Amino acid sequence: MNRKLSRRTALLSAAGATAATAATARTATARPAPPLGPPTAHGRLYEIGVGRNRAVIAGVAATLLSWTVDGEEMLLTHSPDEVGEGYRGKTILPWPNRIGQGAYDFEGQELQVPINEPDREAALHGLMSFVEWQPVRRTPGSVVLSYVLPPTYGYPFHLSFEIEFAVDDRGVRSTLTATNIGPTAAPFGTANHAYLAAGPTGKIDDIVLTIPADTYYVVDDRLIPTGTAPVAGTEYDFRTARRLGTTRMDTAFTGLAHSGGEAVVRFERPDVAVELWVDETHAYLQCYTDDSPEADRPGRQGITVEPMTCAPNAFVTGDGTIVLSPGQSRTGSYGWRIAE
Repeated sequence: MNRKLSRRTALLSAAGATAATAATARTATARPAPPLGPPTAHGRLYEIGVGRNRAVIAGVAATLLSWTVDGEEMLLTHSPDEVGEGYRGKTILPWPNRIGQGAYDFEGQELQVPINEPDREAALHGLMSFVEWQPVRRTPGSVVLSYVLPPTYGYPFHLSFEIEFAVDDRGVRSTLTATNIGPTAAPFGTANHAYLAAGPTGKIDDIVLTIPADTYYVVDDRLIPTGTAPVAGTEYDFRTARRLGTTRMDTAFTGLAHSGGEAVVRFERPDVAVELWVDETHAYLQCYTDDSPEADRPGRQGITVEPMTCAPNAFVTGDGTIVLSPGQSRTGSYGWRIAE
């Protein structure tokens, strides 16, 4: 998404997440966990690897900073000593995308969170994009980080998060668990903002893209949804694989076709086919084609399809908002892999 980071207010609140993958842990315990990396602008770095796959996780915003396969970087990334463009690779909490005018109502409370996207009069990507998660446990092939988000003005809810990043022979996966540790019900949503790199051509235009979604969101000039429409007959219909070409998107999708518990987005680059899979907790996707990069570089060098658990502006509309009762948890997973 086109985001003006220089105008953002970094909202320091926290959360941290979790889930374990026993198979990876078993294969990884033969070697000691690698040492912690030095502090960077993205916090501590955690390098994990199994077979041909390696990943680097940054503590700030539980960021998927790097995923390499046989030494080749698959993500459009940046140095950990740079703040970077927008939200690349970050875990977004406790809401993804935008809240129009930052105002919403929850169970009779009229709530207002800070506007950090003034051009669009919106509260963008939650409260945790610039806080550092803490390590819980590590193996050579996985790392678990956690964060507790205390109640704040505009979001008076108390949540605890754990997130596991793990690699196996095919790719990297992330599993987040959110737990309401407060005394009242709490709304939340999450997303991840990693970009797949364009590959050898340097442009995403030649990617053959499949998005298994039958519905997209119509938006106003502030990118706030005004309704939904079928993708059939539109430029947003990627249910059948086709070349991306010059199609421009900053577009949310729903109506995902899950099969065997997964919905799979497929990117066929000239050199390799890559899949982003999401579980049924993630019923929404946001696609952005990198048309207006904030850094001084050409556009369309990468593409993000964000796994989301709710729609844009969900705290206002309720579209997909997860409501956790006191003591309740919710877990969801997504991952990147090389297609077979």
